[in-house]
Amino acid sequence: MSETNTQRNYKDTVFRMLFREKENLLSLYNALNHTAYTNVDDLEITTLENAIYMNYKNDISFVFDFELMLYEHQSTVNPNMPLRDLIYVTRVIQSRIKDENLYGKSYIKIPAPKFVVFYNGMDFQPEQQILRLSDAYEKKREEPELELTVTVYNINWGHNPVLLEACRLLKEYAQYVEQVRIFAREESFPEAVEHAVDYCIENGILSEFLSKNRAEAIAVCIFEYDEEKHMKQEREEWHAIGRTEGEDRAFQLVQYLTEKGKTEELTRAMSDREYREQLFQEYNL
Repeated sequence: MSETNTQRNYKDTVFRMLFREKENLLSLYNALNHTAYTNVDDLEITTLENAIYMNYKNDISFVFDFELMLYEHQSTVNPNMPLRDLIYVTRVIQSRIKDENLYGKSYIKIPAPKFVVFYNGMDFQPEQQILRLSDAYEKKREEPELELTVTVYNINWGHNPVLLEACRLLKEYAQYVEQVRIFAREESFPEAVEHAVDYCIENGILSEFLSKNRAEAIAVCIFEYDEEKHMKQEREEWHAIGRTEGEDRAFQLVQYLTEKGKTEELTRAMSDREYREQLFQEYNL
């Protein structure tokens, strides 16, 4: 399989591969909410076709115990997460109530939404932080009439120990990532990933999962790293472009293309000024 095909076919991250299983996802929910639910049949995974405004590789959306949960795994903390989640949850609710009478006399019951981000990037972040939609409002109000909050947990090894101890898989995932980084200090990243996988299998860290999914786990981990590194390099190059063309306009374009996962458009726009202007007009920037 070519590198290009690998990148296109592996749409999950190791985190999502782990928690797309209902039993594992329920264990994470229980750890966050200090509950002990066991009936996975009550957990309903929700999806939206063509949800291009979300990072399709990193989000897990589900309904459980009358709550609509959106869990995201990110290596960067994006201040626009509340806005992105607002768009997403609106679409999800629209799809759930499409056959209901919005003008009737009875309440249409909807699950209570909750938004969580699990951060494991290399930059410093606090143990826990709250991102608010109201922080983006041009006109500030003491009590905004529309608010959406996103709770960000730092799940790097050594952070949030209570949460990690409450969810064994989350703890072992953090150990796995840390082991990859340890090996990567002295080896190429592909070698580091392979050695980390072998080390974890031998030492009982995600051993069953990694033994069963070894090849895929290695492939998606390498791709995830390469993609993150590539996007970081492109953002640095866009700083130079922004200084010559107007930083706000250029940065808005790179941010938009990055969030939509439009890697090919972003790469072409960096070297093709005419195409860049075309995108400025297309996206009203």
